[in-house]
Amino acid sequence: MNWTARRHRFRQILAGTDCITPATVFDPLSARMVEDLGGQVGMFAGSVAAMSILGAPDKMLITASEFAEMALRICRAGDLAVIADADHGYGNAMNVQRTIRELDHSGLAAITIEDTDLPQPFGSEATQLLNIDEAVGKMRAAVSGRVDADLVILARTSAATITGRDDCIARIKAYEKAGVDGIALIGARSLEDLNAHCAATDLPIMLGGIGSLAPKADDLAKMGARICLRGHQPYLASLAATYSAIQQVLGQANSDDAPPVINSAILRQLTREDGYDGDADQFLK
Repeated sequence: MNWTARRHRFRQILAGTDCITPATVFDPLSARMVEDLGGQVGMFAGSVAAMSILGAPDKMLITASEFAEMALRICRAGDLAVIADADHGYGNAMNVQRTIRELDHSGLAAITIEDTDLPQPFGSEATQLLNIDEAVGKMRAAVSGRVDADLVILARTSAATITGRDDCIARIKAYEKAGVDGIALIGARSLEDLNAHCAATDLPIMLGGIGSLAPKADDLAKMGARICLRGHQPYLASLAATYSAIQQVLGQANSDDAPPVINSAILRQLTREDGYDGDADQFLK
């Protein structure tokens, strides 16, 4: 498949003046829902991948190949631009390079690589960051690993809430120098800090985990933010609906409380059934 058009659209978003919120995607149908409803960008998060692939919490237990395979299934379902949270890149800098190459072939529009020390080291309790030199090496490897120059590499850091403003700014500047296309900032201790972090770079910014600090989208856009993550409600809501439906089927809940099922016409559209019917008419008759 050709992934160029979606990657160009995503780069246009980064080069624009608006701040948008991606919708969480976790399988082919959820990606088509976002696309059919007019969404510009989907977000495939590491925590969602852990649950949907392995049924596990976000403990760095899935493999790069499992993640890449699911990303391909999501991307080939349509033409949606998808950001993937590739966590720590599944190892050291050389592993990051390999991970980016695999995810490039999966059709993603953008990939984040973070500077958190993952998986959790033995004996540690609090979340720790890699030293800045090792983190820079991983960002350089990520940039080197892409096959298609249109694929966006975002350097992700949680330094704002772990090591503080000065270290966060130092990392932003170091990652920019390493050649990444944008910075993903997770969390902030104050709105003042958030402004300082955003002002430290001319690169486009993706924000996440800012909670009640979040100004309006227009204000975020003026700070240089082009993407703002707002949690994974679509996936969590789908789990809640499935849980309730199973309770109803097993007689553990009142049938009047059963969640609604999807409209058959919408399901037909999501599964692209007309296209399959056309193929059947052409090839099976």
